[in-house]
Amino acid sequence: MAFAGKVWRLLVGVKDALALVFLLLFFALLFAVLTARPSADSVREGALLLQLDGTVVEEVTPLDPLSLLLSSAAPTREYAARELVEAINAAAEDDRIKLVALDLSTFFGGGQVHLQAIGAALDRVRAADKPVLAYAIAYTDDSLMLAAHADEVWVDPLGGAVIAGPGGERLYYADLLERLRINARVYRVGTYKSAVEPYILNQMSPEARENATALYAALWEEWQDDVRRAAPEANIALVTQDIPAWLAASGGDLARATLAAGLADKAGTRVEWGDRVAEIAGRDDWDETPGTFIHTAFDPWHAEIERKAPSAGMFRTGPRQIGVITIAGTISDGDAGPGQAGAERIVRLLDDALDNDLAALVLRIDSPGGTVTGSEAIRRAVLRHKAQGTPVAVSMANVAASGGYWVATPADRIFAEPSTVTGSIGIFGVIPTFEDALAGWGVTSDGVKTTPLSGQPDLFAGLNEEADALLQASISSGYERFIGLVAASRGISRARADVLAQGRVWDGGTARQLNLIDQFGDLDAALAWAAGEAGIEDEGGWYPVFLGADETPLPPFLRAIMGRQQALAPAGDLFAAVARSHRARLSQALGEIESLLEVNGAQARCLECPPTGAALQPATEWEHAGLWGLVTQLLRG
Repeated sequence: MAFAGKVWRLLVGVKDALALVFLLLFFALLFAVLTARPSADSVREGALLLQLDGTVVEEVTPLDPLSLLLSSAAPTREYAARELVEAINAAAEDDRIKLVALDLSTFFGGGQVHLQAIGAALDRVRAADKPVLAYAIAYTDDSLMLAAHADEVWVDPLGGAVIAGPGGERLYYADLLERLRINARVYRVGTYKSAVEPYILNQMSPEARENATALYAALWEEWQDDVRRAAPEANIALVTQDIPAWLAASGGDLARATLAAGLADKAGTRVEWGDRVAEIAGRDDWDETPGTFIHTAFDPWHAEIERKAPSAGMFRTGPRQIGVITIAGTISDGDAGPGQAGAERIVRLLDDALDNDLAALVLRIDSPGGTVTGSEAIRRAVLRHKAQGTPVAVSMANVAASGGYWVATPADRIFAEPSTVTGSIGIFGVIPTFEDALAGWGVTSDGVKTTPLSGQPDLFAGLNEEADALLQASISSGYERFIGLVAASRGISRARADVLAQGRVWDGGTARQLNLIDQFGDLDAALAWAAGEAGIEDEGGWYPVFLGADETPLPPFLRAIMGRQQALAPAGDLFAAVARSHRARLSQALGEIESLLEVNGAQARCLECPPTGAALQPATEWEHAGLWGLVTQLLRG
C-alpha cells in the first residue's frame, strides 16, 4: 500500500506540473497576442514597415500549433507573394501611408517571378510620390532585386552587397554509392532528364551542362535587366567581373565598395536608417527605443485590407465567379498542403467546385512536379471542369516544370513570365538495391519462386532481368503518354513534342518561342483572359474565388507569435548569409539522399530546377527552442 501511495502522489505531482505548464503557456500566448497588435485596429498613420523575416512563397504552409510547441526549432516565416503585392498596392493608394520602409536584414529570398511582382508594386508606390527606403546588413541577389526598387538603399557599415548570380554546383554520389556497394537502379526517358545523374555519375553530363548553361544564362539576363531598369546607376559588371579589384579600390571595405558600385545609396546603422524614416513618417512617441518611427506592420495592414475586401470573393456564389486553384510545391499523391501540392486535397477542392457554377477556372502553378499518379489525378479533375464547358487558363509562377507542366496540359491558354522555368517533360524512377553491400557482410538470399516476378522488386536480393524490363517499360510508357498530352495540348505532332521534351528545362522566353506557352502575363492577365472567354469581361462583372483559401490563413495568435519572433531574431552579416546558404545546401543534399532511399513511384519532377519557397528556408541559430523557447523569453520580458 505504501508503494501504491507513492505512485499516486507521483501521478498527482505530474498532473499538477502539467497543469501549471499549460497555464503559463496560455497566459504567455495571451500576452503575445495582446502585445503584438495583429488586428486591423492597430493601423497607424506613418510608414508601412515590411520587415521580411523569411521567404516569399506562392502559398503559405499552415502551422501546426502542437508541432510548433514541441519542435526544437521555430519555423521560418513565409509570406505569400500575392498578399505582399496587395499590401504594397494598398499603401500606394492610402493617404495614411507616407512611405514604405523595407527591412531586408533577415530576408531569405524567393522566386524570381515573385520578386519581380513585388518590385513592380514598389514602383507603383514611388509613382504615387511616396518614397521607399530599404535597409539590410548583407544584401544578396534576392534582397538586392527588391532594394533596387527603393528610393534610398541603406547598407550597414559592417555589411555590404554580393551578387552571385544563378547557378552553382550539385553533389554527385556515384563514387560514394559504389564504395558503399549500393546499386542505384535508374529508369528514365529523356536525354536531358538530369535529376538522376547524381546517383549514376560523378560529374555533370554534357547534355545537362548544355541545358543548365542556357537556362541560367537566361535567368541571369532577366535579373540584370530588372535591376538595371529599377536602378540604372548599379554597376553590376564591376561587382561580378573582377571582384578582388573592386574590393581593393575601397580598401577592402565591403560597405564602401557597395556604395561605389551604386548598389546602395547610404551607409548607416539600423538606428540611423530608422531616424531617416522618422523624418518622413514621424517619431513614435510611445516607444523611446532609438531608431523607432510611427509605422504599421504587415500583418495588421493586410488584416485591414482583408476586412475591407474579403479574400477575393470567398463565400460568394454565382455564374460570374472565376475559380483559382493553387498548385504549389512538390506534387504528391496524398493530402499534403497548402504549401505542398497534395493531389488528393487539390482534387477534392476541384470536385467540390463543380457545383459552384464557375464561369472559368485558372490554375496557378508554382511546382517542379512530383509523382506521375498525383499529376494525372489533378489533370483528370481539371478535365471534369472542361467537360462542363468551363474555360481553363494556366498561370505559371516561378516554376511549372515536369509534373507542373503535366497538370497544365488541359489548359485552353497558358500564361508565364520570361523568368518562369518550365518544360522538363520527362519521367524517371530510382530504386536502390543492397545485394552487394549485404554480401560484403556475409548476408545472402535464397527462396522459391513460382514466376520470374515472385518477390520482385527485391531491394535486398537485387532485381532480375524481368523486373528490370518491367520497370523500364512503365517509365517508357509514361513518357509516351506525357508527350502525347503535350502534343494534343499544343497542337503539334508527337515527334515535335518529343524533340521539345527529353527532360529539357526551358526559361519562359524560350518556352514561348517554342510554343510551350501561349503568352507572357501574370495571374491577373490569366484571370482577365478567362473572364473574356466566359463572356463576363465587363468591369466589375466577375471576381476570383481562390479555392481552398480558407485553409491557408495563419491563425491570428500564431501571426502574433511570428511577429514577436521577428523582433527577437538578430540580423545577420555576410558570413551569416553564407552560413544560411550552406545550411540550405546541406538540406538539399540530405533531401537527395532521402529521395534515393524512398521509393515513391515514377516521378515527373524537375530536381534540377532553381529552388523556391520552402527549399530556400534554412534553420537559423536563434530558432533554438521553438514556441516553448519563445514563451520562456516572453516570461523573462
